[in-house]
Amino acid sequence: MKSKLISFSRLFVGFLFIFSGLIKANDPLGFGYKLQEYFEVFHLTFFNDFSTLIAILLCSLEIVFGVLLLLGLWAKKVSTGLLFLILFFTFLTFVSAFFKVVTSCGCFGDAIPLTPWQSFSKDIVLLFFILIIFVYHEDIKPIFQSVTMQKTALYVSIIISLGFGFYTYSFLPIFDFLPYKVGANIPELMKLPTGAKPDIYSIIYHLKNKKTNEEKEMTDKEYLKTEIWKDVNWEIVGEPISKLVQKGDEIKIKDLLITDATGINFTQELIDNPYYNLVIVAYNLKATNEKAIANLNALAINAIDSHHTRTVLLTASSPEEATKFAKKMKFAPEIFYADAVPLKSMVRANPGLILLKNGIVIQKWHYNSLPTYEQLVEKYLSK
Repeated sequence: MKSKLISFSRLFVGFLFIFSGLIKANDPLGFGYKLQEYFEVFHLTFFNDFSTLIAILLCSLEIVFGVLLLLGLWAKKVSTGLLFLILFFTFLTFVSAFFKVVTSCGCFGDAIPLTPWQSFSKDIVLLFFILIIFVYHEDIKPIFQSVTMQKTALYVSIIISLGFGFYTYSFLPIFDFLPYKVGANIPELMKLPTGAKPDIYSIIYHLKNKKTNEEKEMTDKEYLKTEIWKDVNWEIVGEPISKLVQKGDEIKIKDLLITDATGINFTQELIDNPYYNLVIVAYNLKATNEKAIANLNALAINAIDSHHTRTVLLTASSPEEATKFAKKMKFAPEIFYADAVPLKSMVRANPGLILLKNGIVIQKWHYNSLPTYEQLVEKYLSK
């Protein structure tokens, strides 16, 4: 029985840590943004500039611990590391849930969004199984007896996990779980689909008995079912409270508002364009890659002149900053403004490029993998 429990614990924790690490390493920028939320809560904003690097290292640590646990290598050190890591994560998710400071922990990235209390519950379950591993670590035997093989497994897992994180950071996530993924119809995602489930609320009454001074709370359904309203001794005190019982379907894209420098709304005009539309996304012009901006500018000029392709820049920087930047870079595309949150979701790069047609995301590129003008024409604009 004990051996089966230890084996199950190893498999469960090992695979879950590998999965969790890989899913976050698939989008290290997104995990980095989530870490910045925690840095804000704990007044550690001086770590913000290193958030992506920390994200990659944490993801790698999870993957390596998971691999070593499955292989039974260095059981005492690995189980101790896992225990410290899960205690740290449990503390963070408890703070998020109890104080309602971070709405999603990002444990499984955007692939499996969890509420703070769901994340905390998940960590409690993991803590239980990790404690079993920690207590019985001496019963865990390595698959490889050769020290050379053990070290090789360690080095390979480190290289692959770090390499994967740096690759997806340098290009784009291999699996895109965000609403602006290739093939997404942005206008449709900005409204609720037909047959969408609404939020379900319950009305809570606070009741008081005039004779006994007893007080209690009842939902509107309980109030009607028990027919307590027929008893003249019971009266409703204060205003009824509306409580969310079941969350309904949500609009996938609900925070996209594109304006010009004067605040005029251009959202529908840009996303409903029936022709090819190049959208350069650079949410922070101060931190953007200027060499990539120059390449995008040249690409935009060719597309505008030869195919009349509308090309715009979306940024969260101020109009003053954008004007100075455009003058410095001799920037040709029109400049529009949006909040940084949706821009960061559009493309995990600063800058990045999106090709839209009739509101549908045809393709998108990181600044490290931009197409040439000839490639853009041959594959898209000439068709």
